[in-house]
Amino acid sequence: MTGTRDSLYVSRRKIQPRAARGRYARLRVLAMLVLLGLYYVLPWLSVGGEPLVLLDLPQRRFHVFGLTLMPQDLYLLTALLVVAAFTLFLFTTLAGRLWCGYACPQTVWTEAFMWMERWVEGDARARARLDRSRWNAGKLLRRGGKHLLWIAFALATGLSFVAYFVPARELFAAAFSLDLSGWPLFWSLFYGFATWGNAGFLREQVCKYMCPYARFQSAMFDKDTLIIAYDEQRGEPRKSLARKLARQQEGTSATPGDCVDCSICVQVCPVGIDIRDGLQYECIACAACVDACNAVMDSVGKPRGLVRYTSDRHDAEGRFRIARPRLLGYGLVWLLAVAGFGLLVLTRNPVALDVVRDRKQLYREHVDGSVENVYAVKLSNKSGEPQHYRLSAEMATGASVQLDPAEIDVAAGAHESVTVTARIAEPPPGVSKIRFQVLESGAAGHADDHVATFLAPAGG
Repeated sequence: MTGTRDSLYVSRRKIQPRAARGRYARLRVLAMLVLLGLYYVLPWLSVGGEPLVLLDLPQRRFHVFGLTLMPQDLYLLTALLVVAAFTLFLFTTLAGRLWCGYACPQTVWTEAFMWMERWVEGDARARARLDRSRWNAGKLLRRGGKHLLWIAFALATGLSFVAYFVPARELFAAAFSLDLSGWPLFWSLFYGFATWGNAGFLREQVCKYMCPYARFQSAMFDKDTLIIAYDEQRGEPRKSLARKLARQQEGTSATPGDCVDCSICVQVCPVGIDIRDGLQYECIACAACVDACNAVMDSVGKPRGLVRYTSDRHDAEGRFRIARPRLLGYGLVWLLAVAGFGLLVLTRNPVALDVVRDRKQLYREHVDGSVENVYAVKLSNKSGEPQHYRLSAEMATGASVQLDPAEIDVAAGAHESVTVTARIAEPPPGVSKIRFQVLESGAAGHADDHVATFLAPAGG
């Protein structure tokens, strides 16, 4: 039973990747700094007195880059998710897993945590020695210092996440005064703990076993998709293998390939794979192996590119093909999705009108023969400026309708509920339709309308 268990479940081998240096390493660091900078800075920015990004759930207002969205505008979120999905499909078909290697939050925060780890505990060899050493004051100091940095960074990450839902200045002021409570405290700690666990401990396990993207990405790959590959024809037989063959075949010599079998490409890989074994689903296309191999090739006087960005077609035919049916199809659908989203944003109505007739009473008759109905009118001002609205109503029969009140002021990004009476001198008998219209101050036509019912005594 023990043998069966050991064959099914293998303990995780901790990976201590070496630091890679080169153009792609610099690009990853640049991407990390830009993305982390945006993440931590955006909640603090404002435009015209309104937050640049704030998802105000209690007030049901969502400020997104100058737009103030209401729950009625959630169709825009759906459209944005569709655009994001097709963007992922398009760029995965074109460039493989560049998202994973340079922009995925797991990659970005793991890179930041590894930088702090190297700063406190040293390079890969020093960290491996520290792992094997016994616990003493020095190890406790280094490990404790590392985790203090990680926890502080994770808490800042958790607070910054909540700052997208609570104004950042209020949130951080309450946090520093130890006055944070309720759900802001819970989600700050929860997201901070998740960051500490994912970027500090799980790392490549998230990419290998938890992320679904690695499982379905192959459906979007074709022969022209950009991948990272080892040039087997140029590299094999490796230097160590060539020596072994020469010893086995006395009197003959095997000409070694360019690969010197230094295994540095494996040592720098954050997911612990050997790129020389071929393309694997664990590869996140971070190009650390490309930088490492290029540095080795420079040191031994060989041309770069033994491990490189390439494609199956380039390896077979020596050319890249950009224009191809799948990419053109994704590109066309992506353009249509972006255009549709832009059209929805541009044609979005900045005011929403909702009218519900008061069901507590049917109608009121006056001595002059007029009939009055009562309505609950709700106006939502989606703009960033206070608005003065004028209400009007009309019947299909052309009967004159008097509204009280007929003018309503609504603050920027706010909702206003008002009880409005509609009085008609000669209403049609029974149940009929009445159309309410709202007009913005200074606007030429009505901004929104809503059809409700009007009740009057039955004829006869």
